[in-house]
Formats: sequence, C-alpha cells, structure tokens
Amino acid sequence: MTQDGFRKVIMPARYIQGAGALREIGNYAKQFGFKPFVVSGKTAFSRVKSELLAGLKAARAPMVGHDDSVTECTYEKIDEIVRDAGRLDADLIIGCGGGKAVDTAKAAADKLGIPVVTVPTQCATNADQMADAVIFTEDHRFVEDYYLSRAPALVLVDTEIVGLAPVRFLVQGMGDALASGFEKPAYAASMKARKCDDLAAASALEVNLECFSVLMAHGIQAKKDAERGDITESLEAVIEAIKLMSGFGFGGGGCAAAHAIHNGLTSLPGVQRKHGEVVAYGTLVQMVLEDRPTGEIERVMRWCKELGLPIRLSELGDVDPDLLPIAAEKACNPKDTMSNMPFLVTPMSVLDAMREVERLAGVLA
Repeated sequence: MTQDGFRKVIMPARYIQGAGALREIGNYAKQFGFKPFVVSGKTAFSRVKSELLAGLKAARAPMVGHDDSVTECTYEKIDEIVRDAGRLDADLIIGCGGGKAVDTAKAAADKLGIPVVTVPTQCATNADQMADAVIFTEDHRFVEDYYLSRAPALVLVDTEIVGLAPVRFLVQGMGDALASGFEKPAYAASMKARKCDDLAAASALEVNLECFSVLMAHGIQAKKDAERGDITESLEAVIEAIKLMSGFGFGGGGCAAAHAIHNGLTSLPGVQRKHGEVVAYGTLVQMVLEDRPTGEIERVMRWCKELGLPIRLSELGDVDPDLLPIAAEKACNPKDTMSNMPFLVTPMSVLDAMREVERLAGVLA
C-alpha cells in the first residue's frame, strides 16, 4: 500500500458565534487559563473592554495586563508583548480586534507557549482562526508569514459586535471569502496531481464550496441587514462563512491565483482598495484563467457589483495600465500562490485574463 500524501486540517479547538457571546468570555477563557493578558488596538479595546473585564472577573480569571497599542503586526510589538506578558506570568493571551491585533496576539502566545483566544471586532478578515500570523514592518511592508505550532484555542465571535461594525468590513470579508470557493479546489487539484506530502482534506473542500454558496445566497441580504443594524439569519450565515468556513482547514486547502493577483496588484502605486476587495477582483481573474463559462463569471461579477466590490481596474484606484505587466510578473512569482494552480499560468495569460474581465465588466455596465 502506498501513501502519496497526508490530508491535513488545522482548526481552532473551539468556535463560538452568536449575539452577546462576549458576555460568556470568562466561562470559556477559564478553560484555558486564569491569568489572561489582552492584546488589541485602542478602538477595538474600547468596544469590548466593559464586557470583557466583567466576564473575566466574574469567572475569577481577571485580566493581569493588556496592550491596546497594536497598530501593525511587527516582530518588535510581538516581542514587547512576550516580555510584558511573561513578566506578569500570564497563562493565556486574548487577542481582540482586526487582523493586525489578533495576529500579534497569536504570535506572542506561540512564542510564550501558552493558548490564545481571539475575539474579532469586525469581519474584514478570517485571521482569528488561522494558524499563522502575517508579519509586517511598522510602515506596512510585508515581511513574512509566521506559522504557529497550533491554531487558537477559542474563536469567540459576538455578532452584536462584528455585525454592527461599519458595513465596509463585512463587504471586504465577503470579498476575501469569495476566493475560497475557487482557490481551494485549484489548490487541491494541484497538490493531488503533484502527489505532494500535504493534500487537501475532502471535508475542507466541501466547506469552502459551501462557503461560496452561502455568500451567493445570503451576501446581498446580509449587507442590507447590517446597514439597518439587524442581526438576522442571513447576517449570521455570512459571518460564519467569513469567520469559519473560508479558513476551514488552513493547510488543508491553500490560496492560488486570486491572492497572487492581489499580491501583484498591491505592489503597484495607486491601488486604494483593501485586501478583500482586491482579492474579489483577483477571483474574477482566476475564473477567466480557468476558462469558466461566461454566465458563471457574470453571475459572480453581478454579485460583486451589487455589494460594491471592484470588478474593473479603475475601481481599484489610480492604477497605471502601463505598469500591469509588472503586477502580472509578480503574481506569477514561483514563490507566490500562483504556483498552486493546477496548470501553468504566465504573466501574459494573467494580462489576457484581466482584459477579459474588463470586457465583461463593460458589458454589465
């Protein structure tokens, strides 16, 4: 009997989602530690401070210290938190906020060898559950991915907090999550064909495809509900799709063309849209690269347009068309995720796919 590779899934130990979930933070956190140190940005900490401290105190696991000055996930900030939390003998890190804060918290906990609990305050990212942290310089230049020894012990998503955050975060999160329904199948096919050591688990693939279905069925309604301030079934479903489904099985289904297109485009001056918005555009480019039916591409394009996600280059910002070959070259860097596509993608094919997306967007205009 031969073994071509291992199916791997890396997941948080527990995921809790619902309106008012933060009020139970103490009961959940004490299962992992009694001396928590909290990591966040100032705005995020101000939103959760009252209920967070009350919940921890009621569970007899009071906060021993905190750092609410995270503005970027840097090694300098991570090391500072490691020193401060270690000095206070913390046995648990709680990360609150967006991707920068939770990534900082995860990396610090990993270096300390203690569990981490993540409490997101918006929906622009699924970093809360991921077993990695994206490291930047203070001026937001990418350094590297820091891979953790384990995923968070708990992801606690209070939908009264993330669902009522500015709606642009929800839309950005949907744009990022959209890619999972296309990148994960491409990654799986590529790894299987190459007989790689790491293979995509079938369950991870199914969840990522279901994530796409949920976004298509509920995404537009969820945005309308969030704009009214209503926590509805559609909004709950989309939050789960972003926060849990899109990142399910990290390591069991990786990124591919959509994120590589993002990385290429964001290397150019003038791109003003956020990560998830650019990834949504990159997903359209990937669909063209895969030669998917025009009707399927137009369906996703109409969905993006109604949500306010970009469907053409001019909507990404002030992008100089003459610089697109540079972006295409960077997207096809062998060290980037374009190499996870199950067929060869060249800079010229990327440029051709961008032109086709532009043509289709013009038809929908």
